[in-house]
Amino acid sequence: MTTFDDFKKIEMKVGEILEVEEIPEADSLYKIEVDLGDEKRQVLAGIKKYYEKEDLLNKKVVVVANLETKEMFGEKSEGMILATGEEATLLTVDREVENGSEVR
Repeated sequence: MTTFDDFKKIEMKVGEILEVEEIPEADSLYKIEVDLGDEKRQVLAGIKKYYEKEDLLNKKVVVVANLETKEMFGEKSEGMILATGEEATLLTVDREVENGSEVR
């Protein structure tokens, strides 16, 4: 079990997907630019098998914003877009909210 205090350390924000690029060496990853309101971040997401690039543009998703930066295939990932299970269904919002809105 995770304590509530530990859970509160995870910073989740609503982000809007602005750009999606393929990474030639990566079969499952997209390089995605996400607008988090006060900044833009590059995130690598293993959702290529489930989404076409065009279907991701302008989608509002939930991003873990304070995750340690990780490098893969020579690209930096500065967060994590949340998705469910094996089918990689993205967590989105059901109303219009500002980019960068805190998820709690």
